[in-house]
Amino acid sequence: MPTVAFHTLGCKVNHYETEAVWQLFKDQGYERVDFDRESDVYVINTCTVTNTGDKKSRQVIRRAIRKNPDGVICVTGCYAQTSPGEIMDIPGVDIVVGTQNRVKMLDYIEQYKQERQPINGVTNIMKNRVYEELDVPYFTDRTRASLKIQEGCNNFCTFCIIPWARGLMRSRKPEDVIKQAQQLVDAGYKEIVLTGIHTGGYGEDMKDYNLAMLLRELDEKVTGLKRIRISSIEASQITDDVIQVLNDSDKIVRHLHIPLQSGSDTVLKRMRRKYTMEFYKERIDRIKEALPDLAITSDVIVGFPGETDEEFMETYRAIQEIGYSELHVFPFSKRTGTPAARMENQVDEEVKNERVHRLIELSDQQAKEYASRFENDVLEVIPEEEDKETENGGILIGYTDNYLKVKFEGSKDLIGKIVKVKITKAGYPYNEGQFVRVMDEPDLSSRVTAI
Repeated sequence: MPTVAFHTLGCKVNHYETEAVWQLFKDQGYERVDFDRESDVYVINTCTVTNTGDKKSRQVIRRAIRKNPDGVICVTGCYAQTSPGEIMDIPGVDIVVGTQNRVKMLDYIEQYKQERQPINGVTNIMKNRVYEELDVPYFTDRTRASLKIQEGCNNFCTFCIIPWARGLMRSRKPEDVIKQAQQLVDAGYKEIVLTGIHTGGYGEDMKDYNLAMLLRELDEKVTGLKRIRISSIEASQITDDVIQVLNDSDKIVRHLHIPLQSGSDTVLKRMRRKYTMEFYKERIDRIKEALPDLAITSDVIVGFPGETDEEFMETYRAIQEIGYSELHVFPFSKRTGTPAARMENQVDEEVKNERVHRLIELSDQQAKEYASRFENDVLEVIPEEEDKETENGGILIGYTDNYLKVKFEGSKDLIGKIVKVKITKAGYPYNEGQFVRVMDEPDLSSRVTAI
């Protein structure tokens, strides 16, 4: 039985696509082995969001070549799409496939075995207008299932290379999304995370269909689905229809990731973001009205070219005012090939780091404040893993619907189920909890009072 080993760099979408590619190999009779073992085929799914992503991708490629010089080395993903030549120049790379046509990977491997000539299968992504259907019936790591609903992005923010790696916006057919969601629930998943390159833009390329309609269909048509989570949504995509669906649904969780990037209008303009702070805050206010305990997480880039102390303080004050449950703070890093990398007035690294630390402190404070609202409440948690730091095991870690990370005592067989947990001590990054009961089992106490 031939073997294949995978290594995935980068985002949730890449992890989803690795699982999809594994299904193709599995159907052809391959066995999956650990990446550190000798394998007949190595598939490296690369990332190019930063220059460091490129560098890490090259390191992993070389590691695979050293592991088995006779193995077939196949490189895919975003870095493969934007810089196929750079990858083909690494001695030992046999096949390069970008972020499309991955179904051809196995044909390329057979072709390579016969001809022993390197194959560059990368084509122009900008010409692609059709979503490439890649199905994942289940995931190797088994607790939360991602479901990719769209591909590409039309935004062209000045700091970002991704439209060149992923192409323009393409939505997956609603019936295919529903079908795969049902497949995942049938495989035992309670929660589905809707994911994509620009997830909230779903349907923008379709006639008479949008994200709100898809959410409603998922809620109504997928039997047995308990939780729907949207991995990320831009403020401009939180339409009144989307708010209405969030309000009506008891499956869509109380958590949205709404990227901010900067709280200063002048910086947002240089970033080529499509909103002002006034608009962003108005949308956040609307959504908090509809869902009072909503957890809002966000991304912020610090030290964008030309960012003054005053512009940074605008961001700081905006974050204070909005009140997030968690922030992902990134120092700006030059991505070769983007307009922002060529901008003047690049911010000094020390200034960047100092600003990053200030925002992380603010984020930690806000995360604790948000979590403290739920102390002594009983929340629903899906345990994902055992705490590896506890010597004898017995401590589980999982997420509530509103994205609080909780540790509590419980047996391994609870992993993947929905359980009721009382938050005994709020904190960040972890909250401590006490197991109450499994959700799918009847609550006997209510039956006692009914008699």
